[in-house]
Amino acid sequence: MEYKFLKSELKDNGICILTISAPKSLNALNSTILSEIDDFVSNIDLSKNRVLIVTGDGEKAFVAGADISEMRDMDDAQALEFARLGANAFKKLEDLNIPVIAAVNGFALGGGCEIAMACDIRIASSNAKFGQPEVGLGIIPGFSGTYRLPKLVGPAFAKELIFTGKVIDAQEALRIGLVNAVCEQSELIDMAVKMAEQMLKNAPLAIAASKRCINDGYDLSAKEAMALENVYFSRCFATEDQKNGMTAFLSKQKAVFKGK
Repeated sequence: MEYKFLKSELKDNGICILTISAPKSLNALNSTILSEIDDFVSNIDLSKNRVLIVTGDGEKAFVAGADISEMRDMDDAQALEFARLGANAFKKLEDLNIPVIAAVNGFALGGGCEIAMACDIRIASSNAKFGQPEVGLGIIPGFSGTYRLPKLVGPAFAKELIFTGKVIDAQEALRIGLVNAVCEQSELIDMAVKMAEQMLKNAPLAIAASKRCINDGYDLSAKEAMALENVYFSRCFATEDQKNGMTAFLSKQKAVFKGK
């Protein structure tokens, strides 16, 4: 499907690069972009797309935030609809049964930080900037920022970032655990692709099961989370990939995983 603000490239090895492309507005999120993200994620073919990399068009911004010109004159009912649109799209992104890597180039503010946090892993260029500056506009994060940020950096750092609205650089984001790695701008996509290629060497069903355990288990009690892991662990033994992987290991050969 053709999109106005999204560009996607699927490589032969199953790595898909999704680019949010509205460079004139620094890729700011409007209702159309959010709807397109929702549609893309809802319809992605997981039999062909094995790792998704999300990035922004241009060198200045990953996503500079939500579109303030669209939000300014909203009433509370319209704002609720807008928030739900973004939150639902990002939840679908978070719930994809494949790894999702954010390649953060430049500004990732407000909704930009929120979409990055909905990805499994965040790699930032050295010029990347992160923040949740909504309080300076008289609002709060609307796309689940108050939920995901504390999970990544802890409640104290989350409150500091949200209450002050300050913007931090890539190295500070790395220090507090908001991003996994930092590299030069010119190396960003290559680094994300290399990480994706490492993932492709492993069993896709096992990766998907691991993701479900981590995502779903985080909000459970320890007992419930361990029980969930036990279930997914046992399910792996009903797959061809488990048999192939262990047989290859014992015969000192390279495993070939088929996602079955």
